[in-house]
Amino acid sequence: MRYLTTIGDKTYTIDINQDDEVVIDGVKRTLDLRAIDDELYSLLLDNRSFEALVEGGDGEYRVLLNGVLYYVQVADERAKRLAEAAGAFSPTSGEINIKSPMPGLIVAVPVTEGQKVKKGQVVVVLESMKMENELKAPREATVSAIKVQPRQAVEQNQVLVVLS
Repeated sequence: MRYLTTIGDKTYTIDINQDDEVVIDGVKRTLDLRAIDDELYSLLLDNRSFEALVEGGDGEYRVLLNGVLYYVQVADERAKRLAEAAGAFSPTSGEINIKSPMPGLIVAVPVTEGQKVKKGQVVVVLESMKMENELKAPREATVSAIKVQPRQAVEQNQVLVVLS
């Protein structure tokens, strides 16, 4: 699995391929990570030992390592696809099709046809892999069509809502 990890203003690409190996920005590293309790971890990276206190969740963490506090943001490829599907690179005018980034089940459609929505407003809640994902309007728009209803199964790239 590939993760994009941001610490401060630097982003690292981290590939986790095996239990004892990671690739950080193209460089293979040996890794042994063990949970000591809910927030404390023992980390052996390239034969160097660290203890890390980790707090947070949902992609945003505070990590205390060697007496230094780091603010860390982590996004996996799935989250990146969701952001792109939600319109991270959307046009400033014209029709926008909000598509399902993956197969799943519609949990809710909290908008109605003709409703004006603001940038970032949730237009569909999709459940996939036992997680609820909020698909949001990429810009201010009007809901011109709703193509799904709650409890409906959808396929990847299926149009869910049309904004104009």
